[in-house]
Amino acid sequence: MKMKLFSLLFFFFLVFLSLLQLSRSQRYNALFNFGDSLSDTGNVVIAGLPYGMTYFGKATGRCSDGRLIIDFIAEGIGLPHLPPNTAANASFDQGANFAFIAATTLPFAFFHERNLSKGLWVNASIHEQIDRFENLLPSICGAPQDCKDFLSRSLLVVGEFGGNDYSTGLFASRTIAEVSTFAPSVAAAIGEGIERLIGLGAVDLIVPALLPVGCFPLYLTLYNTSDPDDYGPRTGCMRRHNALTWYHNMLLRRQLDHLRRKYPAISIRYADLYSQVFDFAVNPLKYGFRDGALRTCCGAPGTGQYNFNMQAKCDQNGSSVCPDPTTHVSWDGIHMTETAHRIIAAGWLHGPYLDPPF
Repeated sequence: MKMKLFSLLFFFFLVFLSLLQLSRSQRYNALFNFGDSLSDTGNVVIAGLPYGMTYFGKATGRCSDGRLIIDFIAEGIGLPHLPPNTAANASFDQGANFAFIAATTLPFAFFHERNLSKGLWVNASIHEQIDRFENLLPSICGAPQDCKDFLSRSLLVVGEFGGNDYSTGLFASRTIAEVSTFAPSVAAAIGEGIERLIGLGAVDLIVPALLPVGCFPLYLTLYNTSDPDDYGPRTGCMRRHNALTWYHNMLLRRQLDHLRRKYPAISIRYADLYSQVFDFAVNPLKYGFRDGALRTCCGAPGTGQYNFNMQAKCDQNGSSVCPDPTTHVSWDGIHMTETAHRIIAAGWLHGPYLDPPF
């Protein structure tokens, strides 16, 4: 009797998941993405294998061993993986990806004014990406009103943005205190970008938080200190760098709250990427990350225990790939593995990390 009851409950659970998937696939006719290397699916291709080895069997421009969060979001709502908007002869009827590796939120002029031009090489700020989107729309949906109707049935993911703005300053040896002064401008630019998208007809947007960069091997290696107070006792992450991203996320949430009050009919969903990745560091075994959250899968020994070396980065001579990427959070020191991306996407689609939820 108990076995029959269990089988019946399991059957209804499968039916529920099928209906949930069906409802989402019917809800959205297209998916559009904006961001940086965490979601670029091929606008900038700068690395070969082992990037792409897990799922695609080749390098596609994705900074991971396999699929990204945006790929799993597309799958979860019943849409194909997004073509990069620069792809030749691609169909964009079901969406496009405007994210670029190394993209900053702010225009280059902001950094030129602060003598931070070194290291800037992809001019694809949030407004540049939205310009591309706006120019592409007529070829997809026609007249402005037709495009508003089209976008009313589309999902837009805006970010994450901000990581490259702050790293431009940090990698130039600017202090965290100085770099934190960029945050109000970065958050405001994201807010302005979202408002532009709403003006074009967007009604359903996901806006991810900034990652806790103090938990990533690149930062842990470059800014390694001998003071134990610089590190969180539960995670081993760098406190000051995480405080910077926490500050950014606080300002971002204020922007989103303002926009929600201004546009109450628009769904603006905050994806708490910070909390998800921080939880990986707090309890990696909970997610099956037997090799932890702070050690790079594809890299080489360097300073500290993080398997990251600036002279032998992933796909460069001297680097190697771990036996099992599924046991790692970090793929190459700053980007994550396909397994981490899958878990994060599930937390947005089905879990507690999207506010408000689907």
